Amino acid sequence: MDEQPETPDGAPPVENRGVGPHRGRRRRALRDGHARMRLRLDGHPRLRLLYKIGVGLLGALIVVVGLVLVPLPGPGWLIVFVGVAVLGTEFPAAHRITQWVRRLARRARLRWRAWRVARSVRRSSTVDPSAAPSR
Repeated sequence: MDEQPETPDGAPPVENRGVGPHRGRRRRALRDGHARMRLRLDGHPRLRLLYKIGVGLLGALIVVVGLVLVPLPGPGWLIVFVGVAVLGTEFPAAHRITQWVRRLARRARLRWRAWRVARSVRRSSTVDPSAAPSR
Protein backbone atom coordinates (compact mmCIF):
# COMPACT_ATOMS: atom_id res chain seq x y z
CA MET A 1 0.00 0.00 0.00
CA ASP A 2 1.43 3.39 -1.01
CA GLU A 3 1.65 5.98 1.71
CA GLN A 4 0.84 9.56 0.76
CA PRO A 5 3.18 12.30 2.02
CA GLU A 6 1.55 14.69 4.44
CA THR A 7 1.47 18.46 4.30
CA PRO A 8 2.85 20.44 7.27
CA ASP A 9 -0.61 20.67 8.83
CA GLY A 10 -0.98 16.87 8.73
CA ALA A 11 -3.61 16.79 5.99
CA PRO A 12 -3.14 14.53 2.97
CA PRO A 13 -2.18 16.33 -0.26
CA VAL A 14 -4.88 17.44 -2.67
CA GLU A 15 -5.34 14.76 -5.34
CA ASN A 16 -7.77 16.42 -7.75
CA ARG A 17 -5.53 19.26 -8.87
CA GLY A 18 -5.38 19.45 -12.67
CA VAL A 19 -7.23 16.20 -13.29
CA GLY A 20 -8.53 15.92 -16.83
CA PRO A 21 -8.19 13.95 -20.04
CA HIS A 22 -5.57 16.29 -21.55
CA ARG A 23 -3.40 16.80 -18.48
CA GLY A 24 0.28 16.43 -19.28
CA ARG A 25 -0.04 15.84 -23.03
CA ARG A 26 1.70 19.04 -24.05
CA ARG A 27 4.51 18.51 -21.55
CA ARG A 28 4.93 14.91 -22.73
CA ALA A 29 5.02 16.02 -26.38
CA LEU A 30 7.69 18.61 -25.59
CA ARG A 31 9.73 16.08 -23.64
CA ASP A 32 9.49 13.54 -26.48
CA GLY A 33 10.49 16.14 -29.06
CA HIS A 34 13.44 17.15 -26.93
CA ALA A 35 14.50 13.51 -26.57
CA ARG A 36 14.38 13.05 -30.36
CA MET A 37 16.49 16.18 -30.85
CA ARG A 38 19.05 14.92 -28.32
CA LEU A 39 19.29 11.58 -30.14
CA ARG A 40 20.01 13.40 -33.39
CA LEU A 41 22.63 15.55 -31.66
CA ASP A 42 24.33 12.49 -30.18
CA GLY A 43 24.84 11.18 -33.71
CA HIS A 44 26.85 14.28 -34.69
CA PRO A 45 29.69 15.01 -32.23
CA ARG A 46 30.60 18.40 -33.73
CA LEU A 47 27.01 19.56 -33.68
CA ARG A 48 26.74 18.31 -30.09
CA LEU A 49 29.79 20.36 -29.11
CA LEU A 50 28.36 23.42 -30.84
CA TYR A 51 25.03 22.92 -29.03
CA LYS A 52 26.80 22.58 -25.68
CA ILE A 53 28.81 25.76 -26.31
CA GLY A 54 25.61 27.60 -27.30
CA VAL A 55 23.79 26.48 -24.16
CA GLY A 56 26.81 27.45 -22.07
CA LEU A 57 26.97 30.92 -23.58
CA LEU A 58 23.23 31.49 -23.27
CA GLY A 59 23.17 30.29 -19.63
CA ALA A 60 26.22 32.41 -18.76
CA LEU A 61 24.61 35.46 -20.38
CA ILE A 62 21.41 34.95 -18.37
CA VAL A 63 23.42 34.55 -15.15
CA VAL A 64 25.43 37.73 -15.85
CA VAL A 65 22.28 39.72 -16.61
CA GLY A 66 20.74 38.41 -13.38
CA LEU A 67 23.81 39.38 -11.37
CA VAL A 68 23.74 42.86 -12.87
CA LEU A 69 20.07 43.14 -11.85
CA VAL A 70 20.60 41.88 -8.27
CA PRO A 71 21.19 45.32 -6.70
CA LEU A 72 18.27 46.82 -8.64
CA PRO A 73 14.64 46.30 -7.66
CA GLY A 74 13.22 43.32 -9.44
CA PRO A 75 13.80 39.60 -9.89
CA GLY A 76 17.62 39.59 -10.08
CA TRP A 77 18.21 36.38 -8.15
CA LEU A 78 15.36 34.65 -9.93
CA ILE A 79 17.03 35.43 -13.27
CA VAL A 80 20.35 34.10 -11.92
CA PHE A 81 18.67 30.82 -10.93
CA VAL A 82 16.98 30.56 -14.33
CA GLY A 83 20.42 30.96 -15.95
CA VAL A 84 21.85 28.23 -13.73
CA ALA A 85 18.89 26.01 -14.67
CA VAL A 86 19.66 26.59 -18.36
CA LEU A 87 23.28 25.64 -17.69
CA GLY A 88 22.03 22.60 -15.77
CA THR A 89 20.55 21.13 -18.95
CA GLU A 90 24.10 20.43 -20.17
CA PHE A 91 26.44 20.62 -17.18
CA PRO A 92 26.08 18.28 -14.16
CA ALA A 93 27.49 20.76 -11.61
CA ALA A 94 24.91 23.38 -12.58
CA HIS A 95 22.20 20.72 -12.43
CA ARG A 96 23.22 19.87 -8.85
CA ILE A 97 23.02 23.57 -7.93
CA THR A 98 19.55 23.77 -9.49
CA GLN A 99 18.39 20.73 -7.51
CA TRP A 100 19.78 22.24 -4.30
CA VAL A 101 17.94 25.52 -4.92
CA ARG A 102 14.72 23.63 -5.67
CA ARG A 103 15.04 21.72 -2.39
CA LEU A 104 15.59 24.98 -0.49
CA ALA A 105 12.59 26.60 -2.17
CA ARG A 106 10.40 23.58 -1.39
CA ARG A 107 11.45 23.59 2.28
CA ALA A 108 10.81 27.33 2.50
CA ARG A 109 7.36 26.89 0.93
CA LEU A 110 6.48 24.09 3.39
CA ARG A 111 7.69 26.17 6.35
CA TRP A 112 5.65 29.14 5.11
CA ARG A 113 2.54 26.98 4.86
CA ALA A 114 3.13 25.52 8.33
CA TRP A 115 3.62 29.01 9.76
CA ARG A 116 0.39 30.23 8.14
CA VAL A 117 -1.57 27.26 9.49
CA ALA A 118 -0.12 27.72 12.98
CA ARG A 119 -0.90 31.44 12.85
CA SER A 120 -4.50 30.84 11.81
CA VAL A 121 -4.90 28.26 14.60
CA ARG A 122 -3.48 30.70 17.14
CA ARG A 123 -5.76 33.47 15.93
CA SER A 124 -8.85 31.29 16.00
CA SER A 125 -8.07 30.00 19.52
CA THR A 126 -7.58 33.42 21.10
CA VAL A 127 -10.72 35.17 22.24
CA ASP A 128 -11.26 38.72 21.04
CA PRO A 129 -12.20 40.85 24.10
CA SER A 130 -14.41 43.11 21.98
CA ALA A 131 -16.43 40.10 20.80
CA ALA A 132 -17.23 38.95 24.35
CA PRO A 133 -20.73 39.88 25.56
CA SER A 134 -20.78 42.70 28.12
CA ARG A 135 -22.98 42.54 31.26
